[in-house]
Amino acid sequence: QLQLVESGGGLVQPGGSLRLSCAASGFSLEYYSIVWLRQAPGKEREGFSCISVSGGSANYADSVKGRFTISRDNAKNTVVLQMNSLKPEDTAVYYCNLKHLLTGEVYWGQGTQVTVSS
Repeated sequence: QLQLVESGGGLVQPGGSLRLSCAASGFSLEYYSIVWLRQAPGKEREGFSCISVSGGSANYADSVKGRFTISRDNAKNTVVLQMNSLKPEDTAVYYCNLKHLLTGEVYWGQGTQVTVSS
């Protein structure tokens, strides 16, 4: 069965850290580019970080630059988003999205809730 499973969300105080994981099973993420998106209550889903197939290039929205780090481990079939210095405005459901380099095939994670609150 092909699936993408996210984990690592939760409740954290402002200034805290969380580590989100996105694990692929039933297929290899080796040839997929990866995007992390989030959707806050009442807002549209927005992409804020992406990483290339090779892992050699990563980009971030200004809202998370310097605080979040995206990485991938093709051997472990896992994508990681390290989130530091979290702010209340980071509260959202976080999704990973994979797109195949050649076929355009897309997979979505199920989403994980991140809540930043004191």
